[in-house]
This record gives sequence, C-alpha cells and structure tokens, in this order.
Amino acid sequence: MTDSVSETSGVDAALRALLADVLGLGADRAAALADDSGLFGALPEFDSMAVATVLTEMEDRLAILIDDDEIDGEIFETYGNLLAFVTRKVTG
Repeated sequence: MTDSVSETSGVDAALRALLADVLGLGADRAAALADDSGLFGALPEFDSMAVATVLTEMEDRLAILIDDDEIDGEIFETYGNLLAFVTRKVTG
C-alpha cells in the first residue's frame, strides 16, 4: 500500500469517526456514507451549528488549520467533497 493510499484511508476513517461523534450518527450510519451522500441540508443533524463544530473538530483531530476563505457551501454538499477537502489539507 502506498503512503498516499494509507493517508487517504486514515483521513477517511478519522472523518467518519469525527462525523459520528459530532453529529451523533453512530458508527453504522457514518460507515454507510458514500462519496455522493448529502451532508448539509440532507442530514437533519448537519445544521449550521454543526458546521462550526465539525470545522473545529477537524482542526483539532487532524492537526490542520482551516482559513475562513477556504470554506464554501460546496464543501459540505456531499461526503466526497468534504473528504476531498480534508485530504488536501492533511496531505497538503
């Protein structure tokens, strides 16, 4: 396994655990998220308050810094978009 694949797998697992914890989804619902799974507006738990908490937890748990100008609504449309954003920040 290459480093980038293992890094991506680790980011995916960490993001799923983070969403399970912050949104109270539980491990099964978090594991079922696919790239095209809707987040903001699709999951009742993922509201505007949750966005702020998810961002803070991503910074804390993944040791990344997210600038305000990097955030737009597209990032939170789907799980795949959020994972791609987080992966870029981690592997950066």
